[in-house]
Amino acid sequence: MTHPTSEFPEYRRGQATAAEPERRLTDDESGDHEPVEPPRRWRGLIWLTVAVGLVVALVLSVQAVGLWPSWRNPFAEEKTDRSQPPLLQSIQDLSRYVAAEGTFQVVIDLQKDRKYVPDFLVNERTLFVGAGNVDAYVDFAKVGDGAVVASADGTSVQVTLPAPQLSEARLDLENSYVFAEQRGLINRIGEVFGGDPNRQREVYRLAQERITAAAGESGLAQRAEANTRKMLEGLLRSLGYQTITVTYSRP
Repeated sequence: MTHPTSEFPEYRRGQATAAEPERRLTDDESGDHEPVEPPRRWRGLIWLTVAVGLVVALVLSVQAVGLWPSWRNPFAEEKTDRSQPPLLQSIQDLSRYVAAEGTFQVVIDLQKDRKYVPDFLVNERTLFVGAGNVDAYVDFAKVGDGAVVASADGTSVQVTLPAPQLSEARLDLENSYVFAEQRGLINRIGEVFGGDPNRQREVYRLAQERITAAAGESGLAQRAEANTRKMLEGLLRSLGYQTITVTYSRP
């Protein structure tokens, strides 16, 4: 205890306080400003970003010139066709001469509702635009014996043919479409739990019937008669006949 300062060397003889440690000046205080480098991890992240950007730009440029296959969208829509191959049911030899064809269009406005029930609850209304074709033909298979009578000198001939017939209308599905459709609330709920997949069949059937009926009143059969007569006259004149008479037998 006679020499306390010998045990604490930070105290000098004759001083009551500890000596202050040497103080170093910081860069801001010294006035010598040097560039501060970013930490090592930030430098690595910057270089990684630059490298990824270069790779993406290279891939896009190669893909643009067609040297790299296009990217495939993992959520792209895929269509799978599980249809079975067509089955041939029958073959028929036709002897029809199609002399004229008519193209028709009809608008079907079909509505189904319930009596005393509001339309917004139970209602089915379909506006369908149907396009179809009808053929007018002469069936040469029905030409019997004695239908062709030639003169003795071979200068005239008389041909009797069956009257032209009209085929059933064939709907053109590419040009037929549902223009508008209204369904009541109950109808829509029933559609969720299991609707009728054939509910559009009725409008197709009505369109075929209307087009077939319109063809019968359009003069298509008369056009077929004139075209068939013209065809036979040209054919028989090439065989040397000068006077050609074509008549049609009515059923």
